[in-house]
Amino acid sequence: MKRKSKIQRKTSETEIYLEMDIDGTGKYQVETGIQFLNHMLESFARHSLFDLKVEATGDTEIDDHHTVEDVGIVLGDALQEALGDKKGIRRMAHALIPMDESLAMVAIDLSGRNYTVLDLNFHQDKVGDLSTENVSHFLESLAQTGKINLHARCEGENDHHQVEALFKALARTLSDATRVVHEQMPSTKGVL
Repeated sequence: MKRKSKIQRKTSETEIYLEMDIDGTGKYQVETGIQFLNHMLESFARHSLFDLKVEATGDTEIDDHHTVEDVGIVLGDALQEALGDKKGIRRMAHALIPMDESLAMVAIDLSGRNYTVLDLNFHQDKVGDLSTENVSHFLESLAQTGKINLHARCEGENDHHQVEALFKALARTLSDATRVVHEQMPSTKGVL
């Protein structure tokens, strides 16, 4: 079974094309028009070992909100499509990732029920050209369309380190949760 997906989304605010291979090697090709988001998605691909291609254009002349939101939406859609019926996956996972003085924790359940709990305390309005308020919006959008129960927390003094540790923790957690470890449906209900 090939666990790959291709998703295209076009609105009046953004146009996004995304390819994902869950069983990849961490190759990436990313261009969103937001350089710090590019950096985070490249880090996500490398640490999840998902192959990821993202081509996004958006109304960044207004701000980064719509592009960040829609990339999160499309990434969640791609994950859902690539996972199929989720038979045999580990389903639940967590990661605790340090980066210098910062520490990020992510725990997920690919349960088919989206819910997001975030404890993110950034000190600045932006990291590079990414608004820090949109980091939580990205995670919420990903969890909603990916049908993920997602808990995330980070702490530290440097917002760049916090966001980067958070994306690495998300990557490691999704990598672990999507691994095929048996042949059964990971649910007493028989479906996810």
